[in-house]
Amino acid sequence: MAAPTLRRVGGRRAAGLCGLLSRRIHHQPQRAPAAKRLLAAQCERGLFQEVFPAQGAEEGLPALLEPGRPPQAVYCGFDATADSLHVGHLLTVMGLLHFQRAGHNVIALVGGATARLGDPSGRTKEREPLPEELARAHALGLREGLRRLFENHRLLFWPAAGGARLGEVMLQDNAWWLGREPVVGFLCGVGRRLRMGTLLSRQSCQARLRSAEGMSLAEFLYPALQAYDFLHLHRHHGCRIQLGGADQMGNIMSGYELVTKVTGEDVFGITVPLITSTTGDKLGKSAGNAVWLNRDRTSPFELYQFFVRQPDSTVERYLKLFTFLPLPEIEHMMEMHAKEPEKWGPQKRLAAEVTKLVHGKEGLESAKRCTKALYYSNVEALEAMSDQELQELFREAPFAELMLEPGMSVLDLCHKANAIPDGPSGYRKITDGGVSINYIQVTNPETVLVIGQHILKNGVSLLRIGKKNFYIIKWLQL
Repeated sequence: MAAPTLRRVGGRRAAGLCGLLSRRIHHQPQRAPAAKRLLAAQCERGLFQEVFPAQGAEEGLPALLEPGRPPQAVYCGFDATADSLHVGHLLTVMGLLHFQRAGHNVIALVGGATARLGDPSGRTKEREPLPEELARAHALGLREGLRRLFENHRLLFWPAAGGARLGEVMLQDNAWWLGREPVVGFLCGVGRRLRMGTLLSRQSCQARLRSAEGMSLAEFLYPALQAYDFLHLHRHHGCRIQLGGADQMGNIMSGYELVTKVTGEDVFGITVPLITSTTGDKLGKSAGNAVWLNRDRTSPFELYQFFVRQPDSTVERYLKLFTFLPLPEIEHMMEMHAKEPEKWGPQKRLAAEVTKLVHGKEGLESAKRCTKALYYSNVEALEAMSDQELQELFREAPFAELMLEPGMSVLDLCHKANAIPDGPSGYRKITDGGVSINYIQVTNPETVLVIGQHILKNGVSLLRIGKKNFYIIKWLQL
C-alpha cells in the first residue's frame, strides 16, 4: 500500500485523506469507527482528497463525526461572480450532500461580499470589479440554484436511503455580515491574528506577485475575508469543517489558523478534486468553458449531452463522483459496458442521474425528449415538446409565428420564414431535396400544408433547410 501523501501548506501539513484512513480500515473494516468508514467511503469514490491539518485525518475529524455525537456543521463557499452555479461547483455540492446524508448539517455560503474582491487563486490577473447591485443579484441566483439542488436531492434521492436522518441545510450570504464589519475593527481583530509571512507564502500569492500586473491589496486580503467567514460560521452555527476545491487549500488553511487562534478549538478542512475538460483545463466561468446548472444558460438537454458524451476513460470516475450509486452497481455497469459498449449504458446513467439532481424529473424527461427529437428524428418526441424546449434545443434557430392561410404551400412557408431565396434558386432548393418539415423530406414546392403532417399537434413545424439550418414555426389560431 502506498504511503500517505503529505504536503506542506503554510508551515503546517495537509494529508492525503485516503492513505491515512485506509491503513486501519483496509485490514479491519468492521472494527473501524463509523465516522472513518464514512470518510473512507468518499475517499474510495475519489470525492475527498486532502484534509487539513494532517493529524485530523486519522483521529480528530473521525472522532468529531462519530455517531452518538451531536450532528456537526459543514460549510462550503460559492462566490457570486456569476448568477448561476456550474458543473465545476457540483463536486463541492456533492460533498455537502454526502455529509447531509450522514446526518450532519450543511451550510452553503454564497460569497456576495467576497465576489466583489475576487479570489486570486489560480488566476493570472485581477477580476473586473463587480458592482454591489450585480453581486447582490448574482448571490440571489446562486441561493436559488443551491436551494433547487438540495430540494431535488431531498425529494428524488433521499427517500431511497432508508429513512435515516437527513441533516439540515442552511443558505447563507457573507454580505450579511462582512457588509456590516467596520474596517478598523476587522483589521484589529482578524488582521492581528493572520501572519504576513504565511499569506505571502501561498502559491497563488507568489504567482501573482511575480507577474507583470502584480497583486492588489483587495485580492491579497481575500483569504482573510474567507477566513473570517469560517470564524463567523463557527461562532454562530458551531461550524467546524470547511469543504472546498483543491485550489482552495490555502484559503482553507487561513480559516483554520484564524479559528484555532481565536477560539482554541479544533477545526478541519477537506478538499475535493477539480473537474477539468478532456484537454486538462479547469471547467468554469473564468476558463470560458462553463456548463451551467441554470436552465436559462444551459438547458437540461445540453447538460444531459455533456455527460452522455464523456469518454470511457472518465465515465467510471464521474459515476463515483457525481452520483449516489453504490460502488458495486457502478462496477457491474462497467462490466456490462465492456461487453456492449455501443449501448453507452454508463454514460446514459450518469447523464440521467446528474440531470435529475440539477433539473428534477421534468428536466430529465425534457432532456430525453430533446435527445429523441434531435438524434433519432422522433416525431412523437418533437410533437410533445414545449415552445421552451424547442427554443432550447435549437438555440440558434430563428423562431417565427405565422398564421395558416387556406392553400398555403411548402414554398409559401419557406418564403414566409425567410428560409430560402426568392426565385428559381429557392424553388430548386425544395425540388432537389434540400427541405424537410418535421424530419420528412418534401420535394414538391406546391404541396399544401396539412395539419397533423406538416403541422404537429402542439402547433409547431420544424423546418430544416440543408443539413443544419433549422427554423421553428409556431402556428397561431389553428
